[in-house]
Amino acid sequence: MARHQVATHCPYCALQCGTELTDREGAVSVSPSSFPVNRGGLCRKGWTAPEVLGSADRLYEPQLRIGRGELAPVGWEEVLDRIATNLEEIIAESGPDAVGIFGGGGLTNEKAYALGKFARVALGSSRIDYNGRFCMAAAATAGNAAFGVDRGLPFPVTDLGEAEVILLAGGNPAETMPPLMQHLEGARLVVVDPRRSATAERAELHLRPRPGTDLALALGLLHIAVTEGWHDSEYTARRTTGFERTWARAVTWWPERVERVTGVPVSAQRQAVRMLARARSSYVLTGRGAEQHGDGADTVSGFINLALALGLPGTRGSGYGCLTGQGNGQGGREHGQKADQLPGYRSITDPAARAHVAEVWGVAEKALPGPGLPATRLLESAGTPEGIRALLVFGANPVLSAPHAGLARAQLSKLDLLVVADFLPSETTRMADVVLPVTQWAEEEGTMTNLEGRVLRRRALLPPPGSTRSDLDVLRGLATRLGQPESRFPTRPSTVFDELAHASAGGPADYSGIDYERLDSGQALHWPCPKTPDEQVPTPHPGTPRLFLESFAHPDGRARFAAVDWHGPAEDTNHEYPLVATTGRISGHYQTGEQTRRVDELATAEPESFVRLHPDTAARRGVHDGQLARVSSARGATLARARLDDSIRPDTLFLPIHYAGAGCANLLTNPVLDPRSGIPEFKVAAVSISSAEEPSA
Repeated sequence: MARHQVATHCPYCALQCGTELTDREGAVSVSPSSFPVNRGGLCRKGWTAPEVLGSADRLYEPQLRIGRGELAPVGWEEVLDRIATNLEEIIAESGPDAVGIFGGGGLTNEKAYALGKFARVALGSSRIDYNGRFCMAAAATAGNAAFGVDRGLPFPVTDLGEAEVILLAGGNPAETMPPLMQHLEGARLVVVDPRRSATAERAELHLRPRPGTDLALALGLLHIAVTEGWHDSEYTARRTTGFERTWARAVTWWPERVERVTGVPVSAQRQAVRMLARARSSYVLTGRGAEQHGDGADTVSGFINLALALGLPGTRGSGYGCLTGQGNGQGGREHGQKADQLPGYRSITDPAARAHVAEVWGVAEKALPGPGLPATRLLESAGTPEGIRALLVFGANPVLSAPHAGLARAQLSKLDLLVVADFLPSETTRMADVVLPVTQWAEEEGTMTNLEGRVLRRRALLPPPGSTRSDLDVLRGLATRLGQPESRFPTRPSTVFDELAHASAGGPADYSGIDYERLDSGQALHWPCPKTPDEQVPTPHPGTPRLFLESFAHPDGRARFAAVDWHGPAEDTNHEYPLVATTGRISGHYQTGEQTRRVDELATAEPESFVRLHPDTAARRGVHDGQLARVSSARGATLARARLDDSIRPDTLFLPIHYAGAGCANLLTNPVLDPRSGIPEFKVAAVSISSAEEPSA
């Protein structure tokens, strides 16, 4: 029996668990490897990932919509010609910023890099952003401000296994990344979550703040740390700046005030701080629950302030970190598909960064556009006089993932041209004028960067099926038709990576000392990993698994406290919408569910959207367990199956984000943005709930 096997990584979350893929005459199976992050474990999404490779509705050939008709098959040369001609006409009439690019946090480093280069060089457009703006932007902004660099975990995942206490604010890894839990088993957990999640059930202490009050809680915990003598003043004086201004804000957040605002008892606040401060080794970690707010960056800064006051960051065996969500959420934001960044995590407004990258790309620095629009505003601009007229989407499903999904759909329908490159039909491909079938994870070579900044090799097991092409091939095909030399857009992933590494040299995320040869030899390489001149240092740089042990990345080597304050969510409850809806993930599905809803085991276990609510809330609203319910906000309504849960706050509803159609949770969510990071307020929406009629057969 023919058998082929490769070592690679799971296609889903940012743990990037190590796997072995085996192809036995077309039947692909997966087994976990001893990779340090998962140590031989996988979640059920990882175990069932190969089923997606053979999806019955896989996209195999390009499709073009003629007029208002159905999508019809077409050849590659014809469809690329058509796209390029339309783009040239739009740019000639309205300028390059009339064309937008929307990328994804699951794209390989090579594809994310090429996408940013394509937007800024081939199109000359500043209008590029990606779906990581919906989930990681707040933590990235706060981390850069505090430490001078943003890396989800500035230490290896395995360090968490030695922790005595871990405070986890707004994360639920027991469901979203189960293999991580083996590294948390030895720690006493403090979990901040308005509902009793699977992770909260394992916690020694569960703090249940009202959604939208996480920053008030963080300020209160800092207040207790200082007033009760847990503040590490020697560390603050030696390694930080800005404490006095920050304390001037936190001093007004005494425990009783925090309890009134958040609902978290004073005794629980004090217990949380004492657990962290008394531990020999402790960590503060944040997740989407703390980040997806109109004050998301300030909220993350609040928890970083607490960690700094206790002397945790940059201390071996302790620290602060963020649980990155998407598979390449870390690498995807480092190399140029984010509206304000160039490769190597450089700022697009930095003259030196612009000059360096322009030289690598062989273009004039002044030809590079400036910063663009954050993802939500990019989508909202579609079809407006000063907005985009065309949008190219790679590896994302914004029709479901954007806040106020009804508005996002309405705006995208106004575009002159919507092009979507994907490997499965999605809610976004169904709106597209052109659909381009591209390779997926087991059919392509490349690199990913996991949540600990470790650069990993993705390896192909299968050849591209049908007439599918890689995203790199698509971008070169379009770029050459737009007048670019073929050599400027290589399609060999290792060649693209070498260029990416050169472009990142000297930047915060420096990959210049990494290449495929080192990765394929099994070396564990965390960025920054600069290239060392052979004539001076014959041994290559080993990478940097632990940041900040000697100094932080700011020029003076010190971390920055942030003087933040709580002002409440953008939308408050009222008579018409008296409850608060918050959204999140569940164990059986991933992102918008485009892949996992096609896996029989996962779809059978969680086939439809649901809403968790307290039994008392259900009784007052006339909703029964198992009944179809209508949840409404000022923006729209969604239908979900009621699940009564006496551990959730009576003022709070929880809905998963993975469902389409009438079950789309983002029909409710608020598109207001955090002014610092551009992240939307997914976690707080004023809503009402009522019973709904079952759909007819």
